[in-house]
Amino acid sequence: MVGLIPLVLSACNMHREEHHLEAHKVTATTPVSQSVVMTQEYVCQIHSQRHINVRALEMGYLEAIKVKEGQKVKEGEVLFSVIPVLYSTSFEAEKAEARLAKLEWEYSQQLAKDNVVSVQEVALRQAKMAKAQAKADQAEAALDFTKVKASFDGIIDRLHHQQGSLVQEGEILTTMSDNSVMWVYFNVPEARYLQYMEDVKNNKADFKIELRLANGKMFEQEGKIGAIEADFDNTNGNIMFRADFENKDLLLRHGQTGTIVISRVQDNSIVIPQRATFEVLTKRYVYVIDDENIAHQREITIDKELEDLYVIKSGVGTSDKIVLEGVRQVKDGEPVEFEHREPEEVASNLKYHAE
Repeated sequence: MVGLIPLVLSACNMHREEHHLEAHKVTATTPVSQSVVMTQEYVCQIHSQRHINVRALEMGYLEAIKVKEGQKVKEGEVLFSVIPVLYSTSFEAEKAEARLAKLEWEYSQQLAKDNVVSVQEVALRQAKMAKAQAKADQAEAALDFTKVKASFDGIIDRLHHQQGSLVQEGEILTTMSDNSVMWVYFNVPEARYLQYMEDVKNNKADFKIELRLANGKMFEQEGKIGAIEADFDNTNGNIMFRADFENKDLLLRHGQTGTIVISRVQDNSIVIPQRATFEVLTKRYVYVIDDENIAHQREITIDKELEDLYVIKSGVGTSDKIVLEGVRQVKDGEPVEFEHREPEEVASNLKYHAE
């Protein structure tokens, strides 16, 4: 038994030396609470607020095309004319009938004063005159249909027919777009839709809505949410949002594509550097240093990923000390020697813009 005592003491000394060697030197910091800009991006389709097919109202030959492709037009401006021979002759004939009926009525009034015809005859002539005038008005309206006019201020698209072409009633002549305001449609997942509605309810919907164009540049005007569709798409669980953008310079055109970028400031966000974390079986962890300088592995839940940081949903707070540099040297339950770096010093080299 006496001979075993030196062996036990020697084993204890070896354990102390081994324990001492495992106190790795690392750099530590503290999670910080601050405001960060959170962004979400969605592929989108750009539409004119009004985009219509311009059709022929009557059958006939195109007599004149008053506009060019891509031209801006005003409401009421004549775009196309159909040869109105039949309509004009019909109108002239009906006008003549109306004039004749009026003369007959006026003559019957004179005869009634001389007691040549009865009051009933005068009323009959008056009704005949009204009927003839109604037919003349109808013929004039039909003649007016041969002129295709702009329904609103807009831009003319590609012309489908040229002068002299025979067109049928209802045939498309061109399309026309009102591009003063553009409607930009994008799909939003159900979870983000619910978050948006909660923010609106709590008066926190201070979103900045921007449009990134195909060349990577941001459209100069900011947008606003104009509408949300009534139904979810059951095939993908998304719902359609519409953002409205003023288009003063008419840069945006119907059918363009782009990316909607929605950003907002989120206050009191717990952020840590990405390099302070490590992954095990799809879960992410940090090492938290306790009051006895022992490192403990702790799982964290990430809310958003930023360029250099993680926004933390749960796992650590501003009162914790976490290993920043030397994570790979540390093991759970081992002691560490650390140099503490202030969060402000760490944050100065990092970016706080969430993607």
